[in-house]
Amino acid sequence: MSTAKKATKAAAEKATKAAAKRTAEAPVEAVAKAPAKKAVVAPKKAAVKKAAPAKTVVPKPPRNESRTALVRRARRINRELAEVFPYAHPELDFENPFQLILATVLSAQTTDLRVNQTTPALFAKYPTPEDLAAANPEEVEEILRPTGFFRAKTKSVIGLSKSLVENFGGEVPGRLEDLVELPGVGRKTAFVVLGNAFGRPGITVDTHFMRLVRRWQWTAETDPDKIETAVSALFPKSEWTDLSHHVIWHGRRICHARKPACGACPIAPLCPAYGEGETDPEKARKLLKYEKGGFPGQRLNPPQAYLDAGGKAAPPLGAAG
Repeated sequence: MSTAKKATKAAAEKATKAAAKRTAEAPVEAVAKAPAKKAVVAPKKAAVKKAAPAKTVVPKPPRNESRTALVRRARRINRELAEVFPYAHPELDFENPFQLILATVLSAQTTDLRVNQTTPALFAKYPTPEDLAAANPEEVEEILRPTGFFRAKTKSVIGLSKSLVENFGGEVPGRLEDLVELPGVGRKTAFVVLGNAFGRPGITVDTHFMRLVRRWQWTAETDPDKIETAVSALFPKSEWTDLSHHVIWHGRRICHARKPACGACPIAPLCPAYGEGETDPEKARKLLKYEKGGFPGQRLNPPQAYLDAGGKAAPPLGAAG
């Protein structure tokens, strides 16, 4: 073979090997570059997800809600809650105005359930204001110990009983101005008694009521008396007592302070604070309390309407379960 032919063949073989090398390396290079591309994109997607979680978004008030729109929304919420809690009632066991005013005073800084588990012994031993007014404080303290702050509460209920005997003939008065003069009785307690023992409408502004009406933006007030005034102006007087029950029951069962069950809330479309709590329906259902969660209520002797609706009576003090 001539020198020229050998040179040509060598050049051809060299070119073929170079092409093969490029072909073999091309996929490796492409694969090598691909992960680098994903590594750049992935952090950006993660950053977007972390930007503004729905649960931390502070709800905005209804845009330009007029006074008329507020009244309509508030009354619709009450109507919806009346359908959810048609059996709503005071969750303190009582048979007369005296028992109700004592139970309400004792409910401060404790649960209605604890009061209901404690008062049967109190009512049995001191059935009238005259009996409790003459009671030995140490014996009353022992009965009230489970409710907490039992010394202060003993002083209040004995003082209240003495006032009833000395100033009202041993009867609980049916007027607001008289009730608030009794030891340990404020407007909240007075309206509980007036509305549920005497059938006289009143709004009970407890911690649940204050929390919910502010979440619903019925008012921005923080003082209980101002909240009472603001909310009472949104409803007919005849609805005040039932409204209080509806709101308080909703607060205890669904719209909790720390983690509202938003995903199981019947008034979610009307609530400007929707999303502050758990929005997943399944997870929200697990947050429901009392009969809504399949558990006993707070009364040992609840009204028949509550039992007919599927509610369960609470166990007495010391009982299992």
